[in-house]
Amino acid sequence: MTERLEIKAALTVDDAGTITGIAWPFGSPDRVGDVIEKGAFTSPEVLPMLFAHDQAQVIGVWDEISETPDGLTVKGRLLVDDVERAREVRAMIRTKAVSGLSIGFRTKASKPRQRGRTITALDLHEISVVAVPSHPGAQITSIKAADGTAPHEENHLENEAEIETKNDPVVSPEELKALKADIATIKAKLNRPAAANNNHAAADNDNSERKAFVSYLRRGVERISPDEAKALTVSTDANGGFLAPEEFGSELIKLLNEYSPVRSYARVVSISAPEIKYPRRVSGTAATWVGETDDRTESGMTFEQVTLTPFELATFTDVSNQLLEDNAYGLEGELLADYAESFGKTEGLAFVKGTGTGQPKGIMTASGIKEVKTGVADAFPAANPADVLIGMYHQIATTHANSGVWLMNRQTLGTIRQWKDGNGRYLVLDPITAGGASTLLGRPIVEMPDMDDIGAGKFPILFGDLSGYRIIDRVGLSTLRDPYTLAGKGQVRFHARKRVGADVTHPDRFIKLKVAA
Repeated sequence: MTERLEIKAALTVDDAGTITGIAWPFGSPDRVGDVIEKGAFTSPEVLPMLFAHDQAQVIGVWDEISETPDGLTVKGRLLVDDVERAREVRAMIRTKAVSGLSIGFRTKASKPRQRGRTITALDLHEISVVAVPSHPGAQITSIKAADGTAPHEENHLENEAEIETKNDPVVSPEELKALKADIATIKAKLNRPAAANNNHAAADNDNSERKAFVSYLRRGVERISPDEAKALTVSTDANGGFLAPEEFGSELIKLLNEYSPVRSYARVVSISAPEIKYPRRVSGTAATWVGETDDRTESGMTFEQVTLTPFELATFTDVSNQLLEDNAYGLEGELLADYAESFGKTEGLAFVKGTGTGQPKGIMTASGIKEVKTGVADAFPAANPADVLIGMYHQIATTHANSGVWLMNRQTLGTIRQWKDGNGRYLVLDPITAGGASTLLGRPIVEMPDMDDIGAGKFPILFGDLSGYRIIDRVGLSTLRDPYTLAGKGQVRFHARKRVGADVTHPDRFIKLKVAA
């Protein structure tokens, strides 16, 4: 009989340093009605800190776990000095992209409730950092930096409408054994002196896949050693090829943000299926006033499905054999820059104006988004043009407006920068700190090069909460070395591909401006 690992609470990620939080509050049920009683937890002295219950993403360790009147209180450390993923999780916490704690356990004893169960005994196996917890009260309570200071203490409330139900994963004995080995490795690193942790002399062992990938690019799979071939990750591409190692994938995403800023604000999800479906509520229940003995009016909820499908994006680069033979040539950096530019520009255009046929659906072409008009056929009104933007801002709900951003291209921004209020103050405010975003009506402005210019019938500006736009990544950067096609010209062709899709999941979070009377 296969044991089941149950995921019952949510975990939030934090920046480098110490994380203190409540992994499970006592006295209240979670979203499915389960209650865990005080005294039910049995756990080892040290537990792994995972991201999203993924055993391949160990980002830290929980070394203080205790039951208090408030709940299961935990304290742990992110391995930001040794694990790249831990540093990424810290960044997501700083931007509040994730804000919950989640526990993974096996139930030993429980009894049914009217809704859910009362769990009286369980074995705790791991605690994860997740975006949305099963228990709304499972939150980080304080975050301490490496120097011991506490930048802020707060509770983050989750929006239940955003919760996505996922099946409980099945964990095999072999996976549990590997997880225990990861814990032992983490403890060994934490017990080493700081100088030893900062010594990267042994890093070459961790970069074996990167070195093998570079050798593959330079010489081809037929000329690399068997050990190097084993270090490569085979692509799921039916045509063959190998996936770029993590170092390449991370750098690609960083470069993509320069061309496709939508990724920095939208919700990005990795999937492992040909498509993914999300339920969307169309209408909810409706209560009506009635007399003491009047008939009640029936009401119900209706739903529809939003289907997101990944599409393929591909390019190739030809490199001469002489360049490949030059060991001083930074081939991998040049390939990454070339791929990032090709993928980023094409992907960025699709995220804005994509048709949804053979490419992602663009945010400006998605259906259901409300629009307002400038009132002038080919421009803004000459008198008080800013009133149009103020009207846009108040067209969407306060919650989404408080998280919204303005999308426009640089040409449009140049026009709006010249507008002033009645007191002669510019509407667009420059950032207070270097590298920050300019703001309009208190919300950031995101320069999107693919947005329309101001002109008759055009849509030059969009305002809204970009969490309502979802991007799905199916296959990361995959490369294929072809030394045969151009062999007669002394060249090698490198193919690159990825699969990505996108669509608007919450059109009510956006409002767009049309230049029209």
